[in-house]
Amino acid sequence: MFCLAGIGGRLSGFVRSAKDVPNMVAIDGCEVGCAKATLEQAEVQLKSYLVLTELGIEKNKDFNLKRDEIDKVKAAVKEVCASQQTTAPSASAGSSSCCD
Repeated sequence: MFCLAGIGGRLSGFVRSAKDVPNMVAIDGCEVGCAKATLEQAEVQLKSYLVLTELGIEKNKDFNLKRDEIDKVKAAVKEVCASQQTTAPSASAGSSSCCD
């Protein structure tokens, strides 16, 4: 996990860490795309991206998370990570995916 505020604030250690990670899934709550824009502004390559409203999760101000929605996001992240592994150039033995 990375601190999106630190990346947006252009704190060098946060930006460098985000740039150096082999796998990353950026998650936005809606189509406005604040996380995506923050990463792009900091010149952090967007490797994989999810928008929760596209998964059928309605944007709201209710912090009582629903188990089925958590499971839906978790499954989507795992799917994205699996696709990163299959498209990664000859990953070395023992390397881990973004979701291990």
